[in-house]
Amino acid sequence: MAATIEAPELLVGQPIRRREDPKLMTGSGNFLDDIRLPGMSYAAILRSPVAHARITSIDTTKARNMPGVIGVFTGEDLADVNPLPCAWQAAGVENNVATPRLLALGEVRQVGDPIAVVVAESVYQANDALEGIEVDFEELQAVVDSREAVKPGAPQLHENAPNNIVMHWTCGADAETVDKALAGAEVRVSQSVANQRLIPTAMEPRGSVGLYEPATQEYTLWATSQAPHVHKLVVAAFVLGIPEQKIRVIAPDVGGGFGSKIFVYFDMPLVLWLSKALGRPVKFFEDRTENYLHTTHGRDHHTDIEIGATKDGKITALKVSTLANLGAYLSTVAPGVATTLYGRMVAGCYKIPNIHVDVKGVYTNTAMVDAYRGAGRPEATFVIERACDLVADATGVDPAEVRRRNFIQPADFPYDTGIGMLPYDSGNYVPALDLALQHAGYASLLEQQAARRANGGRKLLGIGVSSYVEVCGIAPSKWIGLSGEGWGAGLWESADVRVYLTGKVSVTSGSLPHGQGHETTFAQIVADRLGVPYDDIEIEHSDTKGTPFGFGSYGSRSLTVGGTAIYKSVDKVVEKAKLLAAHMLEAAPEDIVYENGKAWVKGSPDAVKTIQDIALQAHVAYDLPSGMEPGLEAVTYYDPPNCTFPFGTHVCVVEVDRDTGNVEIIKYVGVDDVGNVINPMIVDGQFHGGIAQGIAQALYEGAVYADNGELITATMNDYAIPKASMLPTYELDRTVTTTDVNPMGAKGAGEAGTIGSTPAVANAVVDALSHLGVKHLDMPYTPERVWRAMQNGNA
Repeated sequence: MAATIEAPELLVGQPIRRREDPKLMTGSGNFLDDIRLPGMSYAAILRSPVAHARITSIDTTKARNMPGVIGVFTGEDLADVNPLPCAWQAAGVENNVATPRLLALGEVRQVGDPIAVVVAESVYQANDALEGIEVDFEELQAVVDSREAVKPGAPQLHENAPNNIVMHWTCGADAETVDKALAGAEVRVSQSVANQRLIPTAMEPRGSVGLYEPATQEYTLWATSQAPHVHKLVVAAFVLGIPEQKIRVIAPDVGGGFGSKIFVYFDMPLVLWLSKALGRPVKFFEDRTENYLHTTHGRDHHTDIEIGATKDGKITALKVSTLANLGAYLSTVAPGVATTLYGRMVAGCYKIPNIHVDVKGVYTNTAMVDAYRGAGRPEATFVIERACDLVADATGVDPAEVRRRNFIQPADFPYDTGIGMLPYDSGNYVPALDLALQHAGYASLLEQQAARRANGGRKLLGIGVSSYVEVCGIAPSKWIGLSGEGWGAGLWESADVRVYLTGKVSVTSGSLPHGQGHETTFAQIVADRLGVPYDDIEIEHSDTKGTPFGFGSYGSRSLTVGGTAIYKSVDKVVEKAKLLAAHMLEAAPEDIVYENGKAWVKGSPDAVKTIQDIALQAHVAYDLPSGMEPGLEAVTYYDPPNCTFPFGTHVCVVEVDRDTGNVEIIKYVGVDDVGNVINPMIVDGQFHGGIAQGIAQALYEGAVYADNGELITATMNDYAIPKASMLPTYELDRTVTTTDVNPMGAKGAGEAGTIGSTPAVANAVVDALSHLGVKHLDMPYTPERVWRAMQNGNA
């Protein structure tokens, strides 16, 4: 009997526990504030207590003479340092760009603007010395609401931005065409909606450590970063004006990001400048209030919606006009989030023949607004999913049926929505909807709701449905770049796969984790594809000196772009291994079979060369085929041909206490389709966290500014982060619709839970109150807000 090769159990698709967790759970992680360098000094920032003012004078004399102080600097000292750049401006329109300086120069435009920096022997001495800096202000009027900021006579933040307008951008059909479609619609509905400002609140705030080595003129920056290679490029080339090869950026363990650690912040170049000026390494690490005041916020849209539909619930026209509050300055990618990622996704899962989207970015005296988990897609999904429920209310068609009647059909893919997004790759929306309704017991819930309303019970039952589609793995570079959507670079990803002489494997990736489980998932892919033991694979990341250039982790791109780069590098290694195995087995390369880490000649599986045998031969290089270089390694720079578009349906069931307005989620179902899944446990964890953040927006969270620009919710005492006990048990399931955009058939899962959940909860709360005359209610649904809506019978 001929010998056979036993196939090991494949790891892709298995719920393997994350290999990162033991280090993190036992307190052995190395986070930014854990870094200690010889001679370390500490920076503290004097921040503006007012939202808008001219700086008339700064006196640092007293601070300079306080114990432990090494140096004190103001904006005047850094006047020749470039301001931070905005790397993604809205495409095709004029952008009135105003970006922050490292320290304010002449004027402050938000509470928390950095005015001066003290460097001292300890962080306590640095903070004490801040009290020795005397600043005189000529206070100016502030504006915090985008609707007020664009009115004639509003306070102006920047001379180059009349009426505080950053940009005015549109997509889709022209407004006149859509107006005609609306005028001819059998049913016409309009509604103003707010997507309130959120504060990301990662477990770890932000910080930076800078070290300058005068002997080599080299800089090292440790930063809480989701994109160290991008930060290296921007800080070197655009801010400090030094050779890129002279800067090394390291992201240590990062305690969550949710988008807020993508961007370049003032402290990154500042600590490098200070280290050079003082001859000492310098650390800055913000406290939670600083984090809330000055690290980027998310969302903050005010939108007017007009919908046209037929009497049987088919949507015929959609007009969306949005004011996007972008804060006092432009953050790194803010205009792109408010346009490409928001405006081009408002069609959602639906075939809508006439769509016009109008977006104005607006400056206000508030913290910068940029990408926050979902980045534009949650805002777009909220708009279209509230629109679907408004159509259901106006027509009497069941909300789930409205969605079903408007879905893009499987045969329509790839599908062009007509508003400038790349074609949706694949989708099959009805099964996800049906499965979610089945899990929720939708028909029974409707009966219970009718019975409760008839009986006049104290607990009102609400049922919310949300069907979403999102764009992940943002690419390709030609589409997203300057010639397309305005991003100032490419968005490819890189990976190096190296098999050592001993057969052990290292993978270096431009993607990096801040809680997602990259080291586990990437190792599963390599183990299966290369046929080596999982424990023999090391995933290396987060250090620009030791990894190929990559654009980082955000936009649910790590697997679909970074993982594909790894996948393709493994395939290149396998191809070289097959060539060398053919030489070793004295066979033609085309006759070699490679599976499960073993190579053999077709029909002769008893003569086998393992990947370890091949790696040894490749490295000792005693006997290689003519022209073959030693080593067993491959690098890939992967630029996808398209984005991927995961989707799903979430159903939320709430009880609203008629006496108190309290909202309780009694059932939550999510059925999502992210294509093929590498690690189900990690994907479920991503959805658990994402849904929690989406529920938090609907029920609890919201950044609040006073009219004078003071952030009222500047601490966790005032900004409502939900506790675990405030969240329901989730009932999750999946359908699987693969994509041909990447060879794994995977779509991305990191943000989908946040995108689908907020409108599901919103629709459930409004549904609970609908028989009382409430058509819409802005978030968050606090007991007071819900109670008042019930008393008034409207929103």
